[in-house]
Amino acid sequence: MKNIQLLGLLMVVVGSFLPLVHIPVIGNWNYWKLDHFLAAACWILSAGALFGIVNNRTGAARIFAVLLILLFSFTLFAVRYQASEYFSFMPFASWQDKLVGIVKIKWGWIVEFSGALIIILAKNNKADR
Repeated sequence: MKNIQLLGLLMVVVGSFLPLVHIPVIGNWNYWKLDHFLAAACWILSAGALFGIVNNRTGAARIFAVLLILLFSFTLFAVRYQASEYFSFMPFASWQDKLVGIVKIKWGWIVEFSGALIIILAKNNKADR
């Protein structure tokens, strides 16, 4: 279980450097370009999960993985909300919706969520204790 959870943790850490959001003129953004505080929170929660994995505290590792999923969900919501607020000056709602639609969510989120889910769903083996 420890190795599988470490793989999930590695996926979360690597996922923070993968493209998460694409903005047409600007390009791809990862967690560090989105917001430094959210990226730092991701790494702090990852360090907490690492502490739980290394010390055979599966409950602590799972709690930190759930907190990571909540952080990722909050970040996705915040990206969508910020994009809609950024284009709120448009006079027609259809124009606003069209411009908000150009901010695309990229494939890095799959790696982030998958890594956290692996930490949560890893089975507890007696050999790891």
